Amino acid sequence: MSYGWRGALRDRQRQWLRTSAALTAVVTIAIALPLWTRASGASIASARQVAVRVDRNTLVNGGGRQIRLLGVDRSGTEYACVQGWGIFDGPSDAASVAAIASWHADAVRIPLNEDCWLDINGVDGTYAGAAYRTATVSYVDLLHASGMVAILDLHWSAPGSTLATGQQYMADATHSPRFWSSVASTFKSDPGVVFDLYNEPHTVSWTCWLRGCTTPGGWHAAGMQTLVNAVRATGATQPILAEGLGWGGTLTGWLTHEPVDPDHQIAASVHIYNFSGCSSLSCWQSTIAPVAARVPVVTGELGENDCGQSFIDSYMSWADSAGVSYLGWTWDAGGGWTCDKGPTLITGYTGTPTGMGAGLKAHLAAIASSRTTLQVTSAGPSGVCATTSGTRQHRARRTGRHGLLHNVRPRRRLGGCLPASRRGPGLPGSHA
Repeated sequence: MSYGWRGALRDRQRQWLRTSAALTAVVTIAIALPLWTRASGASIASARQVAVRVDRNTLVNGGGRQIRLLGVDRSGTEYACVQGWGIFDGPSDAASVAAIASWHADAVRIPLNEDCWLDINGVDGTYAGAAYRTATVSYVDLLHASGMVAILDLHWSAPGSTLATGQQYMADATHSPRFWSSVASTFKSDPGVVFDLYNEPHTVSWTCWLRGCTTPGGWHAAGMQTLVNAVRATGATQPILAEGLGWGGTLTGWLTHEPVDPDHQIAASVHIYNFSGCSSLSCWQSTIAPVAARVPVVTGELGENDCGQSFIDSYMSWADSAGVSYLGWTWDAGGGWTCDKGPTLITGYTGTPTGMGAGLKAHLAAIASSRTTLQVTSAGPSGVCATTSGTRQHRARRTGRHGLLHNVRPRRRLGGCLPASRRGPGLPGSHA
């Protein structure tokens, strides 16, 4: 399937159709930019209480409990700055974060713009450089204060002196490694962040995805291995997401091209929409499940453009059974964002949901209710989880509008039992 649907389905904020001239206008420039780090003591205390790590093919929190990252994407920071009218699209204060948390979200993915972070290629300084970086750090701190993990995503980039006004085939060798060196240095002491190396790579081979190449646009791409190396060279040890090809929609070559991470904190990311190439149960079982058996899988974007929820309901039910994380696209009520153009989860920043958003909100609430009701604190023998009273609860089997969750063990916020198939070798039955 052709993935050109992105340009047709998303509005001006998601534009990435470039002219051939822009793609070939590669001017390599060397701009000396000192690595910017958050000031000592700038992180609020609760930032130390949110943590995520990779443990074999699962994610765990700071207490070693198995978790999944369930939440939303907060778009805006990839386009507002480069368009010259802001940093966020909509509010970024504590109240707006509380609205996200009220949906029982555990994680928020923040799309970033390479040029705005590095303050290059003529971006208005009001919304770039130190101002942009400080705003990002402050927002991450607010997320942590509400108990949420922050996923930092390189979303918009461009080679040379080309302005980063959209998505590219792959990360560019000119700026992207330096972007990740700076981002990783900024957040290296924050255990509550995850680094999503590049958004929706496409139209290149898996070899290029891993090692870099000359793109169809004539400029040189940096491969995932180069980006991993850039992060690790700073001393940052947080989990890294390497997103699949086909606009993030396929993981078919992921296992045979897995980047080498000396810290063994690598995970896979996939994007799933009703209009994308992998939109059926058979595809999820044949292409995502084998990867999830080896490394954690995070569905970095999930959505449907029919203003309904049936598609995401089916995927979330499957992902629950497979131990796969997911985040809904997108928490954005800016101009032009609708349930079928974006698509978006909300009609307002207080959290009023669209039809699709209502599905995600209800599903996360049901999971949160299971966590609370069962009060899981430790694991019993195979097939059971112990409660605080010492009694045992068999694996939750729930039917209804959210689908059948066979063999899904109850979870608490940032914790809980996982399916037996998702427990790595040597792990106890639960880290709850």
